[in-house]
Amino acid sequence: MAGAGRLGAINEPIRLHIGGRQRKRRWRILDVRAEPGVDVVGSCTDLSAFADGTVAEIYASHVLEHLSHNQEIQRALIEMNRVLMPGGKLMLSVPDLDVLCRLFLDPALDIKQRFRVMRLMFGDHDHEHDVHKVGLSTELIGHFIKHAGFAGMRRVRSFGLFRDTSELVLYGKPISLNLIVWKASKG
Repeated sequence: MAGAGRLGAINEPIRLHIGGRQRKRRWRILDVRAEPGVDVVGSCTDLSAFADGTVAEIYASHVLEHLSHNQEIQRALIEMNRVLMPGGKLMLSVPDLDVLCRLFLDPALDIKQRFRVMRLMFGDHDHEHDVHKVGLSTELIGHFIKHAGFAGMRRVRSFGLFRDTSELVLYGKPISLNLIVWKASKG
C-alpha cells in the first residue's frame, strides 16, 4: 500500500475513498489506475487489500455505473459490506437514471445540452475505464444493496465531503443519486 504512512496513525479506523482524486486527511484512495495520490491500486470488486470489518466508512462517487449489472455491481457491494465494520457506512453516489432520462427528453434542451446529458449516462470514454455499463435508479440500486446484505439506505442531497460529481447540478437538476447505506451493527 503506497503512501499509507502519511494517512495517520495505524490504529485509526480506515476511511476508504474508492475512485477518488482529491486527497483528504484520514482517507485512503483506492483506484483501478495508478495515479498520483492513489494509496491502493485495485478494483472495488476485490477489496482483498482490506481485512473483514476494518473499514469505518467508504465513499464511492460515480463508481458503480462503470461495472456490469451481471455480477460486478453485486460483487463490489458484497466486498464493501465485508470490509465495513459493524455499523459502518457506505456513502454511495451514482448518476440518477430517472433524472437523466427526464433531462434528455426535456424539449427545452438543445442538441449540445442533450449531448452533455448523454455523456453523463454513458461516460466520457476518455480512457478504458471511463465507460458506463449500467444505469441506476433508486429502485435498481436498492435491489443490489438489499441483496448485498446491507441493513438499510437513506437518500441524501449531499455528503459534504468531497467536491465531485455527486454535487453536480445540470440545467437546474441535481443529477446524482446520493445514498447513505449502512451495515448492520453487531447483535
